[in-house]
Amino acid sequence: MPRRSNSGQRRRAQRPKGVLHGPGGASGDTFRCAGCRLEVPLAAPGTAHRNHCPHCLASRHVDRKIPGDRAADCGGRMRALCLTTRPDGEWLLVHQCLACGELSTNRTAGDDNARALVRLAVRPLADTRMPVRALIGL
Repeated sequence: MPRRSNSGQRRRAQRPKGVLHGPGGASGDTFRCAGCRLEVPLAAPGTAHRNHCPHCLASRHVDRKIPGDRAADCGGRMRALCLTTRPDGEWLLVHQCLACGELSTNRTAGDDNARALVRLAVRPLADTRMPVRALIGL
């Protein structure tokens, strides 16, 4: 999804991370997705580090406070719940850890599956528990 920029707001630059993904802490250029088990390249357009699968949008609970710090002890699979946006229009994925229940947000990458992103974006419209009148009123 293209990122919109407001003329009055400046986007903060991302810090490059020296994260080691390979076995035994060795440097690697791919990782295996916890959801669909596909090999995922670490290079992601639009972000300094990849933290979710571009195909199924699943992630792994490895970061604690700062994206890329790899300080979490949980390691559980995180599923994409929904999307949210920043004030500048950038889309963020909201993930929930299936092991500990923690919520986190992750920036979308330029190569994320557009169909999967739209499916998350329209999920509230498909929920029959939410009255359509309430959505129209928003």
